[in-house]
Amino acid sequence: MVSVIRVHLPSEIPIVGCELTPYVVVRRVGGGIPITDDVTEAAPIDGYRIQSDKQVNVCSVHPTEQATLQCIACLKAKIPVAKSYHCSAKCFSDAWQHHRSLHLHAASAANESGNEEEEMFGRVNSTDTQNLTSGSTPIYPASVTQRSGETWFEVGRSKTYTPSADDIGYTLKFECVVVDIQTKLPVGSPSQITTSHVIPAPTPPPRHLIPVNVVDLMGNLIADFRQSSAGNFTVLSYNILADVYATSESYSYCPSWALSWTYRRQNLLREIVGYRADIICLQEVQNDHFEEFFSPELDKHGYQAIYKRKTSEVSQTLDGCATFFRRDRFSHVKKYEVEFNKAAQSLAEAVVPNSQKKNALNRLVEDNVALIVVVEAKFNHQGADNPGKRQLLCVANTHVNVHQDLKDVKLWQVHTLLKGLEKIAASADIPMLVCGDFNSAPGSSPHSLLALGKVDAMHPDLLVDPLGILRPHMKLTHQLALVSAYSSFARSGIEQRRRMDLSTNEPLFTNCTRDFIGTNDYIFYTADSLTVDSLLELLDEDSLRKNTALPSPEWSSDHIALLGEFRVKPRNRR
Repeated sequence: MVSVIRVHLPSEIPIVGCELTPYVVVRRVGGGIPITDDVTEAAPIDGYRIQSDKQVNVCSVHPTEQATLQCIACLKAKIPVAKSYHCSAKCFSDAWQHHRSLHLHAASAANESGNEEEEMFGRVNSTDTQNLTSGSTPIYPASVTQRSGETWFEVGRSKTYTPSADDIGYTLKFECVVVDIQTKLPVGSPSQITTSHVIPAPTPPPRHLIPVNVVDLMGNLIADFRQSSAGNFTVLSYNILADVYATSESYSYCPSWALSWTYRRQNLLREIVGYRADIICLQEVQNDHFEEFFSPELDKHGYQAIYKRKTSEVSQTLDGCATFFRRDRFSHVKKYEVEFNKAAQSLAEAVVPNSQKKNALNRLVEDNVALIVVVEAKFNHQGADNPGKRQLLCVANTHVNVHQDLKDVKLWQVHTLLKGLEKIAASADIPMLVCGDFNSAPGSSPHSLLALGKVDAMHPDLLVDPLGILRPHMKLTHQLALVSAYSSFARSGIEQRRRMDLSTNEPLFTNCTRDFIGTNDYIFYTADSLTVDSLLELLDEDSLRKNTALPSPEWSSDHIALLGEFRVKPRNRR
């Protein structure tokens, strides 16, 4: 005997494009103690039904608000009806500049096509259910009239449902009933849950690639700055905020529906795919989300995936680093996995006295990892100076320890990674990119080591070294000619320069929450073998603060994505 106890949705606000999967809690009684659990799609329970009622119009700017006015000019210009609604006159006024651009774009398109405009009021009633058709087949073919007089249209008969643009403004009702396997008849009364009105997915403003003015020491523009883009490639680095960390306690200012993984994963995927990067480095990717979502979804867009999960000696939170590359642009050559826990064991055995090894490992073992991938370009970087030569590229992706009181551990992890990269560089003439969330501010010792190749012996971070693992300080060096890609914006136009900290030549922030704002994320490249041609524009703090901070309905991580366009320098110019 099975009975439905409760039907529950992770979020009561359905979003276009975000799959709804309710929890159906049942109780099974079989002569013993009743068992309560969730029901899977394949479980012996039937009668899933999603229905939609009459539509209300929602604001195109504030999708959780009901619309009170409509721009008739949008209808005349054949702009999608959903974009014509506003919740107040102030909303319409504040959004006018963006809204006006829709009119201008529509007018331009109409002039090019030469089509005559339809009657101004020809689509006012397009939200009526009789007009909701696709060809000759109604979108909602079946209906059930409730006793209250409301009409509900059946839109699905499975446990999951993904609202589409046709559902905007409608309420959804999920209905579940137990069905006898033999008789196929319902057993008991249906369990129901009703949502609020379906809203469109918020759309953040697009971020553009900004050309970087590359100048020599005399201030002259380098002649070959913008070569053909055929040999250029783009690299994205992004801490996507693992679901396990995206709690209402940590981000109470973010609406619960925008914090749910079902919404965030779709919004993150839309953003990541939209950048069209050739190489993608993601941090805080949960193992199950990599296997079940990111790997298969990005595979559809032509990416090959490589993943390194964090080790689990300290915590059972199993997120990690994922690197993707476009199969039509690169082929996989080799990967190296860096487990800082193993390096800590080796370090403790080599330099720490036996009496201190336990304390040393307690401090050093933090489960952080790095993933190093070597790929070969399928396109020609070299021009005519080296035809037929294989072009390799080494990409490191890491997430360094977060704890601010472990400055020595952060520096040691970065130094360990760089020493591994030096070994790879010694074995091959190979350009390198070092990407990730380093949890280190500009000017910190890890940042100094990366950007300057050394750490000043008087750096205050070196005072925190209880295990003596940073001594002698002269060993804290590397020979890789690393430069922070975004430092190029310090020489760029006024708009991007004002989003830079000119004292450090780094962005003012890459991580923005209610309680913290600062830069932790970087893309470093070997400047003796690579040139940066353009960078993804930075975000303005004021625009983010309208939603308090990140994450928000528009941006689904507490970090921002960084992206650079690079090209390999011809060998005869290195």
